[in-house]
Amino acid sequence: MCGIVGYCGPRRVVPVVLEGLRRLEYRGYDSAGIVYLEDGKLIKHRSEGKLSNLEAIIDSALIAPSHIGLGHTRWATHGAPTTENAHPHSDCTGDLVVIHNGIIENYHSLREELKAKGHKFSSETDTEVLAHLIEEYLTDDLVSAVKEAVSRVEGSYAIGVLWAGMPDTIIAVRNQSPLVLGVSKDQGTFLASDIPALLPYTNEVVFLDDMELAILKADSYEVYSLFGTLVEKEIQIINWNAGMAEKAGFKHFMLKEIFEQPQAITNTVSGRINPESGLVELPEVNLDSEEIDNIDRIFLVACGTSWHAALVAKYWIEKYAGIPVEVDIASEFRYRHLIINDRVLTISISQSGETADTLAGIRLAKKLGSKIITICNVVGSTMTREADGTVYTHAGPEIGVASTKAFISQLAALFLFTLFLSQKKGTLSLEKSREMGKALIDIAGVIERELPRIQEEIKELIDNFYDCRDFLFVGRGLSFPIALEGALKLKEISYIHAEGYASGELKHGPIALIDKEMPILALVPQDDVYQKSLSNVEEIKARQGRLILIGTEGDSHLQRLTDDVIFLPKVPDDMNPILYTIPAQLLAYEIASRRGCDVDQPRNLAKSVTVE
Repeated sequence: MCGIVGYCGPRRVVPVVLEGLRRLEYRGYDSAGIVYLEDGKLIKHRSEGKLSNLEAIIDSALIAPSHIGLGHTRWATHGAPTTENAHPHSDCTGDLVVIHNGIIENYHSLREELKAKGHKFSSETDTEVLAHLIEEYLTDDLVSAVKEAVSRVEGSYAIGVLWAGMPDTIIAVRNQSPLVLGVSKDQGTFLASDIPALLPYTNEVVFLDDMELAILKADSYEVYSLFGTLVEKEIQIINWNAGMAEKAGFKHFMLKEIFEQPQAITNTVSGRINPESGLVELPEVNLDSEEIDNIDRIFLVACGTSWHAALVAKYWIEKYAGIPVEVDIASEFRYRHLIINDRVLTISISQSGETADTLAGIRLAKKLGSKIITICNVVGSTMTREADGTVYTHAGPEIGVASTKAFISQLAALFLFTLFLSQKKGTLSLEKSREMGKALIDIAGVIERELPRIQEEIKELIDNFYDCRDFLFVGRGLSFPIALEGALKLKEISYIHAEGYASGELKHGPIALIDKEMPILALVPQDDVYQKSLSNVEEIKARQGRLILIGTEGDSHLQRLTDDVIFLPKVPDDMNPILYTIPAQLLAYEIASRRGCDVDQPRNLAKSVTVE
């Protein structure tokens, strides 16, 4: 959610911080601010709206000689998205500032306590409490004051602190909200809430863990636990480069990332599956044969798009590994009576590895005795560090808020894991392993060949649909989660009300919505539920619904139902969710683009949801 950038080093700080914030715009935000130290004073600029609004009021500061500062993009939680509520926030003196990602749950009682002591507040935010609380404890030791302050705080936080009385130092603290340091011998020391902000300057990073405090100077950094112990942190090398986060000639990041999906699948699969035998090796999951044999149930825990990937995986795992699977929305998972023990495997799925609800869920599952595996795109993220094993998706940086290649990579990783589990359990023959392994490897090539054609056909098709107010997406079996995902994409970026349904559920209520004005996209591959799906489409046709069909090449029956058909190549049934995701993504993208929506940064949304 909120973006954090900090820098101290030989470069001029304002361009560094602004560039870092620009690379974090995908996280979603509604105001922005920057602070830097100049001539012993903190200079602060803030504005509501996009980063360009902030840049417009600090053009003259681009040549400011300052070499230390902080920047922030805010996603509003406490208080409206106004300039007054934008970060950084100051104490009463104006000599100390704080930027913060997270939620201070006990901010109201702290605020009342501080007001009673004479502190004056100028915003509605929970963050400003931190600045005044640090001020309350500050004498001449900023580190001690920060520790005292956060010891009073309940909630999640990633914090950057700058004080005029300590002009060469930034203090950072992390608890349940992501924070990463960038280190470089000649470029200086960096602070950010996500890796892309650091990539123009360094690929050497240090991930802070919960309850850790970092002291950053231009040529050094130290990390301590909040209990005072010096912590030796491993420097990790990120194999992304800054260019991977650029548009490369595409109109939007989302479109670029849709076209990067074949490579994302290949990167996720490569080196993990033998193309001749189909045998899968996933040593990083840390599951031996005995542990696999002892699994009675699997919980898949995720949010949003990742939850849709989990719904697909349930079909795969139960079909091939024969293990019962429960799929939980992470925000609901820990609020019911969980029957979990050491014979339950819990798998978290997250693009960022920092999703607050999913993190809380796996922590509870682990406490109940479950082993944890995380499927994630970010090396060193909190979820991967707290899991017993991982499957990295290797999708590279995803900038568009509406996930595309991260979702496809999750599907590829989950299918890999299904093969791995089934092979270890002996529920999959060698012949079937070869067949399924080949299908997974080949699907990347199929998508790469078909993408340009599908996009052109979608562009022509949307003329009659881009101005609709409502949309239904339907599918059966493995296509049902893709109907949910297609509807989510459309509502996320075009602001059209869209719902996904299992085709067989239409007659249990939603069929009342269908008339000649209602567009319905139906996924109708020639799979084992094809005839059932076709019957549901006929029901829609009989009620004059405006049909868009996505089906298998050569299916002449579909063309008799509507002129609006996108045909896809015949692939093994288990690969249909991966292939049929592509036109659903492109439909959402092309409609949103035609409507002039902010495709990459849709309103009210954040890329990494780090608060509950």
